Amino acid sequence: MTQTKYILSERDMPRQWYNIIPDLPSPMNPPLHPGTRQPLGPQDLAPLFPDALIEQEMSSQRWIDIPEPVMEILAQWRPTPLIRAKGLEKALGTPAKIYFKHEGTSPAGSHKPNTAIAQVYYNKLEGVKRIVTETGAGQWGSALALACNYFGLEAKVYMVKISYEQKPYRRVLMETWGASVTPSPSTETEAGRTILAADPNSSGSLGIAISEAVEDAANRDDTKYALGSVLNHVLLHQTIMGLETKKQFEMAGDSPDVIIGCCGGGSNFYGLAAPYFLDKINGKDIDLLGCEPAACPTMTKGHFHYDFGDSIGMTPLVAMHTLGHSFVPASIHAGGLRYHGMAPLLSELLRQKLMRAEAYGQVECFEAAITFARTEGIVPAPESSHAIRGAIKEALKAKEEGKEKTIVFLLSGHGHFDMSAYDAYLSGSLKDFELPQENIDSAWEAIKDLPEAE
Repeated sequence: MTQTKYILSERDMPRQWYNIIPDLPSPMNPPLHPGTRQPLGPQDLAPLFPDALIEQEMSSQRWIDIPEPVMEILAQWRPTPLIRAKGLEKALGTPAKIYFKHEGTSPAGSHKPNTAIAQVYYNKLEGVKRIVTETGAGQWGSALALACNYFGLEAKVYMVKISYEQKPYRRVLMETWGASVTPSPSTETEAGRTILAADPNSSGSLGIAISEAVEDAANRDDTKYALGSVLNHVLLHQTIMGLETKKQFEMAGDSPDVIIGCCGGGSNFYGLAAPYFLDKINGKDIDLLGCEPAACPTMTKGHFHYDFGDSIGMTPLVAMHTLGHSFVPASIHAGGLRYHGMAPLLSELLRQKLMRAEAYGQVECFEAAITFARTEGIVPAPESSHAIRGAIKEALKAKEEGKEKTIVFLLSGHGHFDMSAYDAYLSGSLKDFELPQENIDSAWEAIKDLPEAE
């Protein structure tokens, strides 16, 4: 019997995060102050983040040590397994070998605690009492609630309204760990009230929830803001996944030809792919594929341009692939992928042609998720189903071409709180959303006069 799982011991956990910025072929565009439009300085981020995270956000240091208290908590479920998807391979009749890195083993059920634990730890060191954030599907909010519970901080979460309604048990999970959860847009902030005045029936978006969370944090001295994706320091913390995967493939005596992950803000795909991006920069022939929803196609249909990270325009301007901060995605079940922009770092890697991107409809993604569940036994999160769709597509391509290749994708979380979405698919009521070009064009109109990215 060939080996199925590749499991590292705790002593083999990576003890440093990898920062790709010093290895990029060309530098990134700097973030700009939203008011002055001048390059951002550390002092501009101080109202929102602790000093250690600001330093990591702007760091050009290749390796950054993981603090021991963070390691001790992560070791409760890390290293996570690398699993050979033998059942899926057999069902597809493909010559490709398919592996997945299983991040659904964390207490929160996703990869998000990798950065939540680190962020809350650094806030705790600086005496912060309360952390506020946004969440889409609830994966990030759950992780932050868990981390705040570990370190004894108060957690406040603005949850995108459509996900708040679709996924009530995510809210309950956050509240179980002590967090306070508010559907967004809300009447608790000026940003929320502004959105509701324009659209009383707004289903919300991550951009709107970010506006509310940033406003909340900026108005309280005891509070800092935490973000679950997009920013450099968040992507940095997720590289522990890719570094583990590298070691696990050495155990397997194999090496991936194709690296795949779903993309909303970009942290889970980047976290898996980071060390392989370095391989590609150094000349290795490797395919890196980011998979996004057709209802929110930031990389495949967005513009590479400076834009705000939130809907109101309170955050710094960053150069990224974006649909425009006023863009409100359709209410697809993959709530964690409903973000108007892509991480600046991942956007830069795409711009430098070190990766490619594809967009899929939610029906084909749920079809892939069902196939995976019935062959591997794991019910994936709707977000992860995009990576599974990409992996199946690549495996069938290998079958058609008669080529052996090794594929690895990130199973970013389980779907145990998403059964209403599976019910919709199985009952035949799940629909794809057509994204009219005029929606993209109108959102572009709102940002085209912002600074251009080089």
